[in-house]
Amino acid sequence: MKKWIIIIVLFILVVLGISIKVYLSAVKPVNAAENKAVTLVKNKTQLNKVQDFHIYNGLETVNVIEGLNKKGEKIIVWIPEKSKKIIVRKAKDGLSKEEAIQKLLQEKKPKKIISVRLGMEKNIPLWEIYYRSENNLINYYYIVFETGEWWKKIENL
Repeated sequence: MKKWIIIIVLFILVVLGISIKVYLSAVKPVNAAENKAVTLVKNKTQLNKVQDFHIYNGLETVNVIEGLNKKGEKIIVWIPEKSKKIIVRKAKDGLSKEEAIQKLLQEKKPKKIISVRLGMEKNIPLWEIYYRSENNLINYYYIVFETGEWWKKIENL
């Protein structure tokens, strides 16, 4: 009986170790991209504190950083991977996440909003809203960050 307990414990430890290794390998490129983007932005902007980082994959890959500048104002930084042309906007100068959702709700009736995140296409900062419709189909709704105007829709996937 003791032998089986030792074998089971060792098996669980091996599986746990492999799982941790796979997870760390999976997040390594994202962490490297974040470190590179934050270093670039801190050298070229007033970014003082990073609050959020994500990678947007649209027509091109864009790193998006949300944080605070030296005055304590919330800023958003978009960095296209190819051009590295940094675009910085104060959060108060554009739509908030909640306002973007309200724009969607004025036009559509989503069954479930899955994610709302910042992105950029053709050098235009956007909100991307990913949601499911009543018939359970996937939809994307893009709103221009600064004006709140509809940019494009991808529906019924």
